Amino acid sequence: MEPNMVTPTSDPTTILEKQEAKIKPPPMFEVALLNDDYTPMEFVVSVLQKFFGMDREKATQVMLKVHREGRGVCGIYPRDVAASKVEQVSGYARQHQHPLQCVMEEA
Repeated sequence: MEPNMVTPTSDPTTILEKQEAKIKPPPMFEVALLNDDYTPMEFVVSVLQKFFGMDREKATQVMLKVHREGRGVCGIYPRDVAASKVEQVSGYARQHQHPLQCVMEEA
């Protein structure tokens, strides 16, 4: 090493700043129900209560949004939780012979 060269660790006036790791939060996904002409409104309300923990009033509001606007958001979750909800609702609807569709998309 050259006599006039200073390495960062040998200079007592050098201050090393701790850098915060910039961790991006995971992408969130909206889980929504889509309207169809066959699934009974009461079944949709029960799905919202059973899988999304909504009380009857909130579930009814979301069901009416699905009915009137063609789509209603049930909740926003990390990818794995959203995918699990979609799978659970879709399986439950099929079990009960309803064509109710549950989808997820990045929020």
